[in-house]
Amino acid sequence: MRIYSWNVNGLRAAAGKGFKKWFLSEKPDILCLQETKADISQLPEDITGVEGYRFYAALSEKKGYSGVAAYTRSLPSSVKTGIGVGKFDAEGRVLVLNFPAFTLLNIYFPNGQMSAERLKYKLDFCGAVLDYCMKLKSSGCKIIICGDFNTAHREIDLKNPGANENYSGFLPVEREWIDRLVENGFVDVYRMLYPDTIKYSWWSYRYSARKKNIGWRIDYCFVSENMSGQVEDAMIFTDVMGSDHCPIGIKVNA
Repeated sequence: MRIYSWNVNGLRAAAGKGFKKWFLSEKPDILCLQETKADISQLPEDITGVEGYRFYAALSEKKGYSGVAAYTRSLPSSVKTGIGVGKFDAEGRVLVLNFPAFTLLNIYFPNGQMSAERLKYKLDFCGAVLDYCMKLKSSGCKIIICGDFNTAHREIDLKNPGANENYSGFLPVEREWIDRLVENGFVDVYRMLYPDTIKYSWWSYRYSARKKNIGWRIDYCFVSENMSGQVEDAMIFTDVMGSDHCPIGIKVNA
């Protein structure tokens, strides 16, 4: 089973940049999207009604902001929007899809660069997500977390770590939260399989950053430890355009 994830930075915009052609050429079993920025009513039917897939979405109350969505080949046993915390669920950042073999969380983590208030919101969100995942884990669930974490974990995960250590996205307190995720039994699939490989998933639109490969790896797939043995591969599709992020993916035996 192939599970892909992509921050499309606006699904309507991505639709005009070859999104569907790429999607149908790859045909993943599940495709998670972040930062869709669109109400379902604003999307053309050929995007929400892709043949062979079911489409689900969690929307932000603020128009044109945030939002996550997923395409699935198989029918989930249940789908939930949010994690049950109103101030986070209002921004449409989490979609929880339950399947017989695992629970999948598609998450768009907040960006903390705007202000101290937004950084606190991000950290509070991260804490609430970990609490939610730990409750799932305690029930024996196998868990997959895919999405845009808006944080580079290690120095290997961004081009210029020294120049960014005081900026949100690489602050010690943000990186420490990913440490806690790992300490609590979740595995960064790409880094598990490719511990020394340098690949990025996001580049600034400024300064020809993508052309120069001045990037960050801030998009991840984590799995709970009880599922790590089922992971067969992890991918970062750096050659796929259409957003300031590129798609990532994992292949699991599930």
